[in-house]
Amino acid sequence: MSDPDELGDETTPEDDADRRRRRAAFLRELHEARELRDRVQPRRARAARMRQAMRMRTFRW
Repeated sequence: MSDPDELGDETTPEDDADRRRRRAAFLRELHEARELRDRVQPRRARAARMRQAMRMRTFRW
């Protein structure tokens, strides 16, 4: 028989919790980085908001 650590299909709740914790930390840092970039480059941030708004207006459900 093979060792449970070698199987990629089986994940333990601890592994899932660790993955969610790392993902939450990554998303927090990503959000902070975007806020910092928006403060440092307000013109670019405004243009990006306008492009996103245009995308949302032209998107069809």
